[in-house]
Amino acid sequence: MPTLPSPGLGTSGNDDPDQCAETVRRALEIGYRHVDTAQMYDNEAAVGDGIEASDVSREEVFLATKVHPSNLAPEDVHETTDESLDRLGVAAVDLLYVHWPMRAYDAEETLPVFDELRDDGKTENVAVSNFTTELLDEAREILDTPVAANQVEMHPLLPQDDLLDYCRERDITVVAYAPLMQGEAGDVDELAEIADDHDTTPEAVSLAWLLQRDGVVPIPKATGEDHLRANFEAPTLSEEDVARIDAIEERERLVDPDDAAWN
Repeated sequence: MPTLPSPGLGTSGNDDPDQCAETVRRALEIGYRHVDTAQMYDNEAAVGDGIEASDVSREEVFLATKVHPSNLAPEDVHETTDESLDRLGVAAVDLLYVHWPMRAYDAEETLPVFDELRDDGKTENVAVSNFTTELLDEAREILDTPVAANQVEMHPLLPQDDLLDYCRERDITVVAYAPLMQGEAGDVDELAEIADDHDTTPEAVSLAWLLQRDGVVPIPKATGEDHLRANFEAPTLSEEDVARIDAIEERERLVDPDDAAWN
């Protein structure tokens, strides 16, 4: 199974072409080697421009994209993946995701096409996003290709412990989106207190906690160079810090699929 560089660079919401391309270029200059995009984000071309503009060779960049939920019918998967590769300016991606198991998704119809794309050399690995353990069982039964990753919302208020245990046992990397908690980390007392102890931010503590979880690769979003560097250089937490975060009982899901930008 592939080793996903950690942390990765999330690009959701970064749909200004010039800003997105510059963000990717700067991130690669800082040391990031994993860039995550999607058809839904409407920035694949800019991500490709940023990679091309950097001094980092394509071979050093672990590049991932995702097929839009409306494009998961077999013929659409083929067509839109080719379009994604064209926008990205690459012959293949390192990881190709089923973005959400909804809309045009039909496991028996959709997943074999991802096997075909891997066989055709258009992706090195196949992945899924927002899959439960039950959906992962189904996908693993249908796919010939191993499921390399499952990208899900994960942070101290949504630790996804059962899902993480399942993925660890099956060598599936969990890619964590919303690792900075969309600006809500400061509302969690434990994170704020640990941040004060480390002279850092609650968001950095949330990210650091994820970085220290075995089998988890967070993909924080950032645009400015200071934030890119801060995410890349998150602090190391003590065992006591980690235990305090693990003991948080509050649970909150920050991303609602009904609110996603489907169009």
